[in-house]
Amino acid sequence: MESVSIISEHSSDIAKRWVQKSELADIYDKVMAERRLSRDDGLRLFQSNDLLALGFLANLVRERFHGEKTYWVYNQHINYSNVCVNGCRFCAFSRRQGEEGGFVLTVEKVVNKVRERLDEPIREIHVVGGCHPDLPFSYYLDLVREIKKIRPEAVVKAFTAVEVAHLAQNEGVTTSEVLQALGEAGVEALPGGGAEVFSNRVRQLLCPEKLNSDGWLQVAKEAHLMGMRSNATLLYGHLETAAERVDHMLALREAQDETGGFITFIPLAFQTANTGISGVEPRTGFTDLKTIAVSRLLLDNFAHIKAYWIMLGVKMAQIALHFGADDLDGTVMEERIGHMAGAQSAEALTPDELQGLIRAAGRQPVERDTFFKQVVRSTKSPSIPLYERGKILK
Repeated sequence: MESVSIISEHSSDIAKRWVQKSELADIYDKVMAERRLSRDDGLRLFQSNDLLALGFLANLVRERFHGEKTYWVYNQHINYSNVCVNGCRFCAFSRRQGEEGGFVLTVEKVVNKVRERLDEPIREIHVVGGCHPDLPFSYYLDLVREIKKIRPEAVVKAFTAVEVAHLAQNEGVTTSEVLQALGEAGVEALPGGGAEVFSNRVRQLLCPEKLNSDGWLQVAKEAHLMGMRSNATLLYGHLETAAERVDHMLALREAQDETGGFITFIPLAFQTANTGISGVEPRTGFTDLKTIAVSRLLLDNFAHIKAYWIMLGVKMAQIALHFGADDLDGTVMEERIGHMAGAQSAEALTPDELQGLIRAAGRQPVERDTFFKQVVRSTKSPSIPLYERGKILK
């Protein structure tokens, strides 16, 4: 079944004339000429309340890159531990060592989680956790080796830049040495978490003990230079300003100019429940769509912008596919970080559900691997009825 465009050619012409007469007309001219937008342009985009004009501009770039294609991946998320030394105020997932609710999975338990899904054509294993004070480096290496042993065809995307820096500090080695060892064990890409917001002001308020922004960027660049690609994120909707969001995106754009190693940019919508932050107004749909649209317009050297359905919810993620996003992430299977902070989305979606959401949004679903290589199957993969209302059936 081919996708049907939501915006007709006639409607597109009307929208074009509208934008050309709007306060964003000069930015429209830059977008059409494929000229790089400036910091001031980014600020103006966030300040504008003309959401449809902003979406139109972002969609121009999105369709220039990808047409109607929207990507998804058959993946599995594994959180090996929530014990963490950082104590970030925005995190509902982490626990101090010995605190009630803390957990550490043995390598055997992680392997069992992977083994339970061996009858599914999973292409990516996403592994992240807290910065545990005592887990030896051998635990992480054994974890990756065992996953690769039973899932050699899947890409292991594991350990954020923050985790890498923590392991280096614990072991008394360089981050490059940690990355080298992880790569030899089987890690092929890094997740983008831990970037939060690069603003020093915000980091001092929310996560002063965490790896700073320069450190996060340095680890990412080191990984890229040794051939290991990574994602990048922005946590938005808490104490940051629009200017701090723009500056965060521009720092990533500069790093991407240098290495070209980022795969995808993922705006992460802050979830307010069970965190140490009070008095923060729940973010609006305007904020979600603006952030995705501005990221598509500013990050001209990022091939992909993700609408992470776990954090946005599936309905907002569908709309985001017309505001600059071209990727929905994937099946996920089990996600704890966002849900412990109050995310109301399901914990998993089947392949048929994901593709149905994409088609219903007027886009063409394309299954991908971690690096956005299209997955072509000789026969239709079965939809395995493991989920009901987002909960794994026992």
